[in-house]
Amino acid sequence: MKMYIVYDSEAGHTEQLARSIAKGAQSVEGAEVFINHVKKANVNDLEQMDAIIWGCPGHFGTISSGLKEWIDKLGYLWANGKLVDKIGAVFCTTATIHGGSEATLLNLITPMLHQGMIIVGLPANIPENALYGSYYGVGVTSPVEDTHDVLSQSLFAKGLALGEALGARVANAATVYAAGKQTRESM
Repeated sequence: MKMYIVYDSEAGHTEQLARSIAKGAQSVEGAEVFINHVKKANVNDLEQMDAIIWGCPGHFGTISSGLKEWIDKLGYLWANGKLVDKIGAVFCTTATIHGGSEATLLNLITPMLHQGMIIVGLPANIPENALYGSYYGVGVTSPVEDTHDVLSQSLFAKGLALGEALGARVANAATVYAAGKQTRESM
């Protein structure tokens, strides 16, 4: 099972979250995880993946310009149905607790749905998710640079744990889906 994690990051928080998602995915046997910043990520690599996770800092409740520019390059893949039935998930970081993370996550999901992807989120049976997270993906409150606020640090740590949970969940879902697809094709 191959997974590609693509992220935009400015202060490093979103990259940390992307790496926690990769760590969770790598805990699943057989997962091969690729991770790249949008400036290095190649949209053509997505065709070879079983699962795709992308994320960015939330900018006023929507996608960062860097990731949006990258997503806008998916036209050829969309026109040819190359991402149909790929497993997808999303993540974001915001500077404040109610900084538009759920709006950003929904905006990140929309292009995946246009591509025909199957979206995986986090369920409420993950206790931390029911108390802090989101069902649409992982939205994390990041500590403001040079701030040592205990609440911000605690929320960010919980968010990184949720990132690991999302990575493992997507890797498991993609593995199960790929196995079912192989079984169906061999019939």
